Order: sequence, then structure tokens, then C-alpha cells
Amino acid sequence: MIKIYRQLILLTTLCICSASLSAQTYRILISNDDGIESPLLAALQQELAKLPDVEVVVSAPNENQSGSSMSSIGGPTVVDRYYQDGSFFGYSVHGRPSNAVTFGLQVLGRDDAFDLVVSGINQGANVGDVSHASGTVGAAMRALYLGVPAIAISQEIEDVNTAASARFAAQLVARYQQQGAPEGVLISINIPAGELKGVAVRPMGDSYLQTGSYELIEDSDNRLTYERERIRVQSTDASTDTYSYQQGYITLTPIKFDWTAHELIDEVKNWDLQLVE
Repeated sequence: MIKIYRQLILLTTLCICSASLSAQTYRILISNDDGIESPLLAALQQELAKLPDVEVVVSAPNENQSGSSMSSIGGPTVVDRYYQDGSFFGYSVHGRPSNAVTFGLQVLGRDDAFDLVVSGINQGANVGDVSHASGTVGAAMRALYLGVPAIAISQEIEDVNTAASARFAAQLVARYQQQGAPEGVLISINIPAGELKGVAVRPMGDSYLQTGSYELIEDSDNRLTYERERIRVQSTDASTDTYSYQQGYITLTPIKFDWTAHELIDEVKNWDLQLVE
């Protein structure tokens, strides 16, 4: 009888431990580059918070920081507790998206590390070469730099269902939660306007946003003020994310840190450049 009793205790203990492990909280830090007041950030936070066994923490710039890439601001870091409708929403960091993610991971995640960083939802696409300048992608890249998997999500400015975009992102997050995230790679999601044709996994390519011209609008003393013309360019390369996005597809692009042109390594070695005294 004592032996059976001990076996029951052991079995109960194993069951409790198993249940505890299966219900382990998956911690997600979310940020963006449009600022903590962006309704698209709130939509993402609300959708991710619906996932089981998930804790969502917000650490985002205090104001719009679009186009800041991975840049950061030095000096003391000022952080405000930010409230929406009387309830605590997240941490408002006076700095770039990179600063917000670094603060989140190193301070808010000091005692309980985050499993994933999700950056977005950005107002405006970040396909092709535009990704290099994007603060949304930059925030996700900062997470990779600090050793945490990341997702960046962006959508068209008008005629797009933000709630559906958030649900699409949550689908990928749920997969990561259950099966693990790829190391050293972020997935950049871009959702176009209008009726969606499907999902396309494509490499980065083309620059759909370009500067057309500069028009002088003011000339006073030693200061010149120009109005910059921004134009959209249609991609013609069907192999790229930009093309697929412009054709109405949600695009997924795996992005890594390494910008090395590996095919030129041997050629540059053969230049035989020498030390100059």
C-alpha cells in the first residue's frame, strides 16, 4: 500500500509539472516607429493578447520616428508610463524604435526574458529597399542584434483592414509559440490595400518610393527650404516582394543582418591594397 501511495504521489507531481510546463507564459515585447499613440499598435496589442498563455508588453517611442532605421539616441533614457482610457497600456520611450526595444529587452525583460519582439503595425509598406530605412524593420533588427527573434509587420495606408492584419500577425506568432522561431532571422510582413490575392514569400527587391525632385519654396538669409517630391514606382521584377505586394499579395520576407556581398570577397582580396605610412 505504501508503495502504491508513493507511486500516486510521483504521478501527481509529474502531472503538475507537465501542466506547468505546457502553460508556460510566452512573453512578447511589441514596439513600432509610428509612436505609442498609434491605433495600429493598439490593434496589434489587443490581438496578440488574445493568444493563450501569452503576456504582451508594450515599449514604443513617445512620438513618430518613421524612417529612423536602427539609429538610436544617446544620453539618459526618459520613459513615461502611458495610459489609454484610464488603463495602463505600456512604456513610452523618448527615443528611436531601437531605443524602445533595447529598453524593453534589457530592463523590462531583465528578470523574465522575452521570447519574441513584434514591431508594428506600421502605417505604410516596408517592402524592397525601403526596408533599410524603416524604423519598423529597424526595431525588429535591434531585437535580433540582442539575440531575440522578431517579426515586423506593415500595411498600406488606406483601404486595408487593420484588424485582419493583426490577426495575420497573430497567426505567425502562434506558430512561433508552438514550434519555435528561426534564429537570427526576422520575418517582415507587408499587407497591401484592397482585395487580397494570397500570400507570397519573396526576397527584398526594388525601391517603390523615390525622390522625384526638390522644389525651392523659401530662400531667406543663409537658409534654403525645399519641398521634396515623393513618387511611387511600379515594380516590374516579378521575383521581388515589392512586385508581389503591388499585385495584391501579402508578402513575407525573411531578413538577416549580414549585408556582405560574399561573391566579391575574393575579388577585393585580389586588389592587393597595402598599408600606407
